[in-house]
Amino acid sequence: MIQNLISCCQVKSNKNELMDFRKCIKTQKSILMEGALGERIKREFNIVLDKNLLMACLIYSKEGKDSLYKLWNEYAGIASKYNLPFLATTPTRRVNKERIKNTKYDSSIIKSNVDFLRKIQLKQASEMYIGGLLGCKGDAYTGEGALAMKEAQTFHTWEAKLFADANVDFMYAALIPTLEEAAGIALAIEEYGIPYIISFTIKRDGCLIDGTTISDAINYIDKVTINPPICYMTNCVHPNIAYEALIQPFNRNEIVNTRFLGIQGNTSQLSFSELDHCKDLKTSAPIEFSEATLKLREISPFKIFGGCCGTDGRHMEEIAKRI
Repeated sequence: MIQNLISCCQVKSNKNELMDFRKCIKTQKSILMEGALGERIKREFNIVLDKNLLMACLIYSKEGKDSLYKLWNEYAGIASKYNLPFLATTPTRRVNKERIKNTKYDSSIIKSNVDFLRKIQLKQASEMYIGGLLGCKGDAYTGEGALAMKEAQTFHTWEAKLFADANVDFMYAALIPTLEEAAGIALAIEEYGIPYIISFTIKRDGCLIDGTTISDAINYIDKVTINPPICYMTNCVHPNIAYEALIQPFNRNEIVNTRFLGIQGNTSQLSFSELDHCKDLKTSAPIEFSEATLKLREISPFKIFGGCCGTDGRHMEEIAKRI
C-alpha cells in the first residue's frame, strides 16, 4: 500500500511538472493548438448553438458533450502522434457577466467547462494544457461596443476570477479588436498570477481593428502591466493575411519578433465581413493551408499553431507534420 501511495504521488508530481505552461512556452519550439470547434459542431453534428453563449452550453447535453469530446480527442491525438504539446481552450468566448443575465445559466458554467476539459486532459498520454477562453464585450470583427481600458478591467475581472478559481493552466483572450479593451483584459487577468495570451483581431495593413499597429499594441500592453502576457497571437485570420500584416515596416522590430508567437488560422482569405455572412463553408486544401501557415516562420519565430474557421483534423495533421 505504501509503495502504491508513493507511485501515485510520483504520477501527480510528474503531471504537475507537465502543467507548467510558462516553461512550455519558453522551451518548446513547436506547440499544437486546437482547430475549429464551432463550425464543425454546427456542420458535422447539426447542433444549433445558444444565441447568447454559443458553445459554452454544449456541456449540458449528451450530444454537445459527445461532439466536444470527439473533436478535442481528435486534435489531442494528432499532437500526441507528433510528440507536440497541445493547447485546448474552453468554448466560453461569449460568456461574460452581461450575457449570462439573459440566460438560464449562472457563473458555474465557467467551472463546468473547465472541469469537462480537465477530464479529457487527464486521459491524454501527451502534454496538454487547458486555457480559459475570454472574448471582448462587443463585436470582435468591427470593434463596435468595445470598452475603454479601465471599464474593460472591471468588466472582465468577472471571467478572470472564475477561471482562476477553476485552476486553468492559462487564460486566452481571443479575437480582441481594440487596444484599450485588450489592455483592460490584461490588467484583469494579471491580478491572478496565471499565465495568459492576448490574441488580436488583425487586418492586412498590420493593425488591429481600431487602427493600432501590432507593434504599438504589444509595446503598450507590456508597459501598462506588471505581469504582461506570456506572448501574443492572432486568430480567425488566414495566415497569408497575417504574413502581410507582419511584414509591414512598422511591425518589423524586436518586440513583434520576440513577443508575437502564434496563430489560429482561417482557411479562407475573405474579409471578416464577407466570412460573417457566408452560408457555405469557405475552406482550402490542408496542404495549401499548412504551407501558408508555416511560411510565417520565415519572418518570425512562431511556435503556437492552431486552426479556426474551415479547419479540421486534416489541416491540423498537415501542420503537425511540418512543425
